[in-house]
Amino acid sequence: MKKLRGACLIGQSGGPTSVINASALGCIETALAEECITKVYGAANGIKGLLEGRIYDLDMEDPAELHLLKHTPSSALGSCRYKLAKAEDNDKDYKKILEIFRKYDIRYFFYNGGNDSMDTCNKISKFLLKNDYECRVMGIPKTIDNDLDLTDHCPGFGSAAKYIATTCMEVYRDATVYGEGSVTVIEIMGRNAGWLTAASALATENGAGPELIYLPEIAFDMEKFITDIKGVLANKKDVMITVSEGIKDKDGVYISSYFEDKEKDKDAFGHIRMGGLASNLAGYAGARVDARVRGIELSLLQRCAAHIASKNDVEESYMAGKEAVNAAVSGITDKMVGFERITGNKYECKTILVDLEKVANLEKKIPLEWINETGNGLLKPFIDYASPLIEGHMEYPSKNALPKHAKLKYVLVK
Repeated sequence: MKKLRGACLIGQSGGPTSVINASALGCIETALAEECITKVYGAANGIKGLLEGRIYDLDMEDPAELHLLKHTPSSALGSCRYKLAKAEDNDKDYKKILEIFRKYDIRYFFYNGGNDSMDTCNKISKFLLKNDYECRVMGIPKTIDNDLDLTDHCPGFGSAAKYIATTCMEVYRDATVYGEGSVTVIEIMGRNAGWLTAASALATENGAGPELIYLPEIAFDMEKFITDIKGVLANKKDVMITVSEGIKDKDGVYISSYFEDKEKDKDAFGHIRMGGLASNLAGYAGARVDARVRGIELSLLQRCAAHIASKNDVEESYMAGKEAVNAAVSGITDKMVGFERITGNKYECKTILVDLEKVANLEKKIPLEWINETGNGLLKPFIDYASPLIEGHMEYPSKNALPKHAKLKYVLVK
């Protein structure tokens, strides 16, 4: 097959991770080395920046600085939460994208993001095809939530899980030092899937983690919550609790809305903005149990901790970006790079390609059989699943005893 010749564009979208730039680097370095790719561009702030004509010329970047992206957290190209309407309802944005693609002869488009980003990829690809514009479109996954379907796990999850497990072990040591009776509630990200909160079970497995873990997969009951706490306190002086920000009651109502009206604060995709649950649950428990109670919200810390990134996660993230380019250049389009775990005594995984249309907007949740009967803890199958994903330590470059991050020029094309 004759290789398609033209420029490529990579954009990043959604919440950042500590390894999303490793995926971007895999894509950028592979694209720069391809003869059929004439220019390598980056969209400033994803689709939003693309629509505004803000595009970076990545050929102008120092290769050494680019390589530092492998150890630089957050979205180096800038991110966004911009929802494209259906083209049949409003094609204004799509026409603008096509106009820009034609202007810069963009024939390869790579979008690095989560569920909503894969939906964006799928919509753009269909519009380009309908308008007879040849362009290979590939999704590069990222999400600490680990909720993308049709892939064993997602880039970003392993490092966030490692941070959460480590932090829970450290907080556990601090919270139990007085031996006077305490309850510590830690809020962890995860709107509808509890993978990140479940990662705290890795700390428990290692002897210093939460006794109670609450996930969105199981309906949350306020009174049972108090009963569970009292049950632990009857046998020991201190109890640690981890809770997903998106836990709901049996009627599907977010528990966070019990304390304030979250419906008023939504993002572009209609998702309720989370946060504040730990302190509210701590206040609720504090009035009902005889113990010192505190709430801790990990917030952004859990998704930007590149200093403790999993080596497996970093290397697989880079591999995902690299494979996206290799697949596109070989003639493949409308796919997302995913991972398939190879069964055996030693952990291994390989990349696979899944249809964008199938993965877009689907959410993968923790299997109920991995959760204990009382709905407040994880079982061994989860430990076996998650343990390899947090393995390995990355040696990262430093300056003045601090991490050295990439400093890009961000040269805008004219």
